[in-house]
This record gives sequence, C-alpha cells and structure tokens, in this order.
Amino acid sequence: MSAAPKSPDIPAIQSAIRAAGLDGWLFHSFRDLDPISRRILKRDLDSFETRRWFYLVPAAGEPAKLVHSIERGALDGLPGPKSIYLSWKELRDGVAKLVSGHRKIAMQYSPKNSIPYVSRVDAGTVELVRSYGVEVHTSADLVQRFEAVLTEEQIATHIRAATHLREVMDITFKEIADRVRKGTATTEYEIQSFICDRFRDRKLQFDHPPIVAVDAHAGDPHYGPPASGSAPIREGNLILLDIWAREKHPDAIYADITWTGYLGKQVPDRIREVFEVVSGGRDAAIQRVQDTVGKGQELRGCDVDDAAREHIAGKGFGEFFIHRTGHSLGREVHGNGANMDNLETQDERRLLPNTAFTIEPGVYLPEFGIRSEVDLYIGKNGVEVTGQPIQTEVLPLLKN
Repeated sequence: MSAAPKSPDIPAIQSAIRAAGLDGWLFHSFRDLDPISRRILKRDLDSFETRRWFYLVPAAGEPAKLVHSIERGALDGLPGPKSIYLSWKELRDGVAKLVSGHRKIAMQYSPKNSIPYVSRVDAGTVELVRSYGVEVHTSADLVQRFEAVLTEEQIATHIRAATHLREVMDITFKEIADRVRKGTATTEYEIQSFICDRFRDRKLQFDHPPIVAVDAHAGDPHYGPPASGSAPIREGNLILLDIWAREKHPDAIYADITWTGYLGKQVPDRIREVFEVVSGGRDAAIQRVQDTVGKGQELRGCDVDDAAREHIAGKGFGEFFIHRTGHSLGREVHGNGANMDNLETQDERRLLPNTAFTIEPGVYLPEFGIRSEVDLYIGKNGVEVTGQPIQTEVLPLLKN
C-alpha cells in the first residue's frame, strides 16, 4: 500500500497563477492521461480511475472539483467543494459552472502542440472549455514551476548521481580496455549489463538500460544493444556510452552524461575532428547559458539550442545534428521543464532558477557518431556544470 500523499500547496499554485496574469488553472484527466496533474496535485499514484474529473484552482479563493457519480471519492484528498455528475449533460453543465466568471484559464495544452510534453488535454475538452467564453492558455511555464524547479535536497541528489555516473563511466572504459587487451570476447550488450550492475551496486535506479554503441551504431542517437546479436567490441572500434541514473528516492533527480572512447593507442584524425566540432557546440551552448544568466537576462530553451546548432552548422556538420541540444532533468530522465530545443520543437519556455538540464549536441555520420553530454544546473550562485570533469577529447583507451 502506498503512503498517503501530501496535500498540494494551493497558495503556491495560486501565487503562480496570479504571476502569470491568469484567472485560474483547470486540471483535468481521463484514465490517467495527465500524470502532470497527478504530481502537482500530489495525488495517490496507486489510485484507479476510469471517469473524467476536473479540478479548478482559481487565482484567489477556494478551489472546486467535478467528479463522476460512480467515482465520487476521486478527488477527496483535495480541498474545495465537490460537484457530482452522472450524464454527459451534467458533465457539461458542471464544467460551465466551474469556469464561470473566469476569462483566462491555464490547462495542460500547447498551441499547435509546440511543446508536446505538456499537451495532455485532448482537443475536444479544450473546445468544451472555450465554448463557455474562456480563453485557454498553455500551462507550460506553470508546470515548470512545480515540476522542474528543484529544492536544495533534490539538487544534492542530482549532484551525487552525477558524481556516481562519472565514476561508473571511468570504471566502464577501463573494463572495456582491459577486456580488449586480454582478448576477452565482449559485446555491447555485455557492457550494458556491466554498467547496470555498477548502478545496482551503488543503489541507483534507471528507467531504461544505458546506450552502449560501437562505430555505426553510435550514429543512431537512440540505439539500444539487443540481448542477442549485439556488436562485438574490438580494437579499432569507436565506442559511445550514454548513461543515466538517479538515487532510489521518490524525489531524487536524474543525472545523464555521454562520453566516447576509441579502442586504440591514437584517435584517428576524422574522429578527433568530429569530436572537436561537437564539443565546440557543447561549449557554445554552455557559454550562452552562463553569459545570459550571469547578466540576469531571460533565456529560452530554443536560444540554447541555437547556440550549439549555429556552431556545428558553421563547421559544415549541421545536417548530421539530428536531435535537440538538451532536455530537462527531473524525477524522470526527460523532465517536464524547458528543453534546449529549436529543432524538434520550438521550446520558448524560459530557463528558470533552480532547474537542471542536459547539453548534448551530436554529429551522426553513417560510419560513426559522436555525442558529448553534460548536465547544467542554474543555482543561486550561477550556472554549475555537474559531473566534473567533462570530456575534452576522445579517450584513446589502449594508449597506456
């Protein structure tokens, strides 16, 4: 049985609503299609619901809820009076009553689906709310305040996780080099399993196993080695390791880093050249964050992506940089804060203080791929790159 959930911080939610110039925030879910609402409202993760519910938090005053007759207790842990509907006509009347007197309301909606990570409300429900003369605004920045802004304790969990990852990265590269020197047959999948065991040794958890990719497989940004038939790892291979994990605590925050190594005594010029392009894009993005935050200016996720992309495109590799520059870090490895993205999405959300995210540009060629990933945190003392030291060259794994 799960522990009783905490109560949501309604005054903090209302303060954020007022700061955004809105009249309220309408939460809605059907068959748990909106996990964001569940977390912000601090609802029981094990509750089972099959009917639609609505919960309106106004900018001031008492919240109100609307639930189905056969699931009357669905929102009993939340403050505010309850209305009950049975028929679809009563549902519509109930929604009309909830939003009455409110002109601008936030929902988990994104215009033109620009930010799909917060697009959790279906178009029909948005149409229904609008039919009562209400302007529906995106809750994207509100969600950031409650999903991406970290406490000091959470920041500490991220920093510890990043330290573990750096150590596991070094241990893994040494293990790979030792096996190759000894002529011990090994594969991508076996090294993936080795990393997972190291995470378990350190009591870390992860949602998916890490990426271990050699040569052309490293040119696939989301390659995952199969249990049967994964590539052997041999001398002369480039190998990419992308690893992520967090502590085993409900509020712990992920760390996520990527390094590359070459199984030889000297890194080939072509691999070295591409790494320098990628790391240059990484450093340009880091610099954009540091400079802008240092000046106290606002910075959007898309601006950070532009900085990395402009550098890589300027070196002639723009067509091979086929994913966003970075993503939010949270309780999930891909969090619900601003992503460093002006390619896959146009993420115009502002980077907020006390948030963490990755910077991970890459160049993906047919014969190999290079990605260099670091984690950044915007704290009260400026911008911190966690998991130091960061990679400055492709590691020649058989040099010594």
